[in-house]
Amino acid sequence: MIRPIMRTIEFLKQPSETATKDDLGIAQDLLDTLKAHKDECVGMAANMIGETKRIIAFIDGGKYTVMFNPRILKADVAFKAEEGCLSLVGVREAKRYRSVKVEFENENFQRRIKTYKGWTAQIIQHEMDHLEGVII
Repeated sequence: MIRPIMRTIEFLKQPSETATKDDLGIAQDLLDTLKAHKDECVGMAANMIGETKRIIAFIDGGKYTVMFNPRILKADVAFKAEEGCLSLVGVREAKRYRSVKVEFENENFQRRIKTYKGWTAQIIQHEMDHLEGVII
């Protein structure tokens, strides 16, 4: 189900809670909403659709990916980026890393570790900021 985009800053500033198998429906709604906004958005966190769960969805090389409970294990080569967000007006500066090693759970709640680089790494960092209640 496509959900409306949350724009209430007070809500977006709330840290997210651990996701469980009971949250698979939220992940599907997040994917549906991301796909509906594919022309203007490359990633979303669950709080962007009104859910304070640690779930992100993003486009990785043309493929949609969902992560449950992601955590950055390692980050290399900091840089300054300018980013926009569907939940916010305008573009803002953010500190990002060119490479991130992420531990997460897949849709079967199996633990995975993967290193992402470049644009995909930047998207993941942006969405993970949402999980912590960080507003860029």
